Amino acid sequence: QVQLVEAGGGLAQAGGSLRLSCAASGRTFSSSAMGWFRQAPGKERDFVASFNWSYGNTLYADSVKGRFTISRDNAKNTLYLQMNSLKPEDTAVYYCAASTSYIGTRARGYDYWGQGTQVTVSS
Repeated sequence: QVQLVEAGGGLAQAGGSLRLSCAASGRTFSSSAMGWFRQAPGKERDFVASFNWSYGNTLYADSVKGRFTISRDNAKNTLYLQMNSLKPEDTAVYYCAASTSYIGTRARGYDYWGQGTQVTVSS
């Protein structure tokens, strides 16, 4: 089992920044990848970014490329999402996820999920 706890959400103005963190505990060595997803009210859970532990490469949704950066701190077992140039359409609940074998953008491929943290961007 892997436990994930997100933090860092809140309210920001358009053009501002926030940094989300995701602390992982448990069998973290079994994870192949970790990622961030977001879900706005009435919409599906969408891929934001992912980090591949094996090869160290990253994936980003087109909507956040150039604005968001995913990173990790191995010593702290923590994943981060730095969000810059925020837009009102970034408003959503952001979820951290971990997969044991899947590397990609589909939510159903991830095995473990955090409880989510709300990000609200005002115009």
